[in-house]
Amino acid sequence: MSEAVEQAPDQTAVQAMPRLEAVRADKPLAGRKILIIVENLPLPFDRRVWHESRTLTAAGAQVCVICPTGKGYEDTYEEIDGVHIYRHSLPLDAKGASGYLLEYGAALFHETRLAWKIWRKHGFDTIQGCNPPDLLFLVALPFKLMGKRYIFDHHDINPELYEAKFNKRGFFWKLMVLFERLNFFFANVVISTNNSYKAIAMERGKKREEDIFVVRSGPDLNRLHVMEPNPRWKAGRDHMVGYVGVMGDQEGIDLLLEAAREIVFERGRDVQFVLVGGGPALEDLKTMAADLGLANHVTFTGRAPDDELFEVLSSADVCVNPDRVNPMNDKSTMNKILEYMAFSKPIVQFEVVEGRYSAAEASLYAEPNNTTDMADKILSLIDDPDKSAEMGRIGRERVVNELGWDHQVDTLVAAYQRAKG
Repeated sequence: MSEAVEQAPDQTAVQAMPRLEAVRADKPLAGRKILIIVENLPLPFDRRVWHESRTLTAAGAQVCVICPTGKGYEDTYEEIDGVHIYRHSLPLDAKGASGYLLEYGAALFHETRLAWKIWRKHGFDTIQGCNPPDLLFLVALPFKLMGKRYIFDHHDINPELYEAKFNKRGFFWKLMVLFERLNFFFANVVISTNNSYKAIAMERGKKREEDIFVVRSGPDLNRLHVMEPNPRWKAGRDHMVGYVGVMGDQEGIDLLLEAAREIVFERGRDVQFVLVGGGPALEDLKTMAADLGLANHVTFTGRAPDDELFEVLSSADVCVNPDRVNPMNDKSTMNKILEYMAFSKPIVQFEVVEGRYSAAEASLYAEPNNTTDMADKILSLIDDPDKSAEMGRIGRERVVNELGWDHQVDTLVAAYQRAKG
């Protein structure tokens, strides 16, 4: 066993969260009533918004959340850990511009309906809108006229996201630019997920630096349970590569499949690939894997429960982030990277600014969109377990000491204190 493995921290131990415990004791937001609106994922499945909600509740605030329903989250109302969750249905899993228009229109209707219901039943003084889309200011506007405050929690840069999805600009891209500008304009405070997004808030959003707070999507290490590796995920093969994330057109999973083809057929390596997650491109990706002859070498789990997700991450030799290098992915922080690091996994990803900031020396960086270089770097880690273990240790320590959720607590509370005015 390598020295790096022998010195690895006990990942099963309860991780102290001194900042969260401090706000739980001090209750700096006592008396505040908060409404959070998120469209793309249900709670508590949306981990960032769930961490925010529980932190604000711990700080003494009343928190209500509007979000969509989803598999396993079908109840239209539920109270969990003191958070009031109101869910609404959406018509479809959108694909194409017209599909997104239908989804966003339906979501705005339900968000507005539920916001008024929550205002009458619970009351609120602050609305936090979590994009995408950049239309949530429309829900907040009537309440702003009543003196309520609006916080824009900037999850995605939508003009770049639209261009990444559809590989074009045009009329709808211009709408994205307009909506983003209006979302920033009406926000009293902006919460940015990283420094690249903070720069966008200042440059495109014209926000003052003192009104912007960087709250990263750090994982809660007490939620991510390291498990015993399960050999079934390797399907009898020597090694396993893991991926966790959305199965969408812009995630670059087609590039990962091409790298897998090179590893399996051109290099003759006995490697299984396990891809965890659901999304609109899932069936197309399954078809692509079959067309490449990889049906027996790639496992698609679909959206998986936590225990299965944690077992996959615990069993992987290497984890990958194949996001294409484009303006969207270059500036965005991917939650999967931080989760890989929390599980002490060495990472391979393409060279992007925020990906390198998050992972630092816990990752190797392939040439932009170069599947051969990605295949080379995956195999270099598989063939060097000592280096892999050391990279995993570095990543875990970085999450524990700097990027985990407890390090975001004070900044989130400060954003709400600033928004009070």
